[in-house]
Amino acid sequence: MVEQTSRGEIFVVDDDPAVRDTLSMVLKAAGYEVICFADGAALLSVARNRTPAAILLDVHIPGKSGLDILKELHGEDYPAPIFMISGQGDIAMAVGAIKSGALDFIEKPFRGSEIVGRLDEAIGAYARRQAENASPKFGSLHFPGREPLTRREREVLEQFAAGASNKEAGRTLGISPRTIEDHRANIMKKLGARNAADLIRIVMTAAQRAS
Repeated sequence: MVEQTSRGEIFVVDDDPAVRDTLSMVLKAAGYEVICFADGAALLSVARNRTPAAILLDVHIPGKSGLDILKELHGEDYPAPIFMISGQGDIAMAVGAIKSGALDFIEKPFRGSEIVGRLDEAIGAYARRQAENASPKFGSLHFPGREPLTRREREVLEQFAAGASNKEAGRTLGISPRTIEDHRANIMKKLGARNAADLIRIVMTAAQRAS
């Protein structure tokens, strides 16, 4: 019998044993190795010294919340995609988590096939960017007097300026179109853009100053 090659490790953090068991079964069937944690402290002790292919982190866990753990991991700079798992009432919290560096969020109840698809896209996008050693083209742009954009916001802005739709940008960056919309709204707010055309004008002005 030929042994299946692992597609990488997924760290799952959830205090509900049934959720851990379900995710473990679905992800193992898709070829991933799965390591489960019941709380954030257990995850931190491992994730600081060992990088998985991705992390699935529940918002509500014992002790420090998923958001606290995300901040301690420096989600924006963590070398693997981090997904927040949230109940329907936690969506505003999950969107806040994206601002703290989570790549995306997955709502409960979820379908196994959806989670596998989302993880495959995100891990693939991360691998492509690492292979290209790509930092956002707009990383050197400065917007005087405005709140600085995060690295991921600059990636989304780069997609937007290139004319990509929310769906196309999401596919490239491995995140959902809905999350692209959240990033875009945040970018417009930070840069004081009234609409899409105004945002492009602000970006082009900054690019001219930089050249």
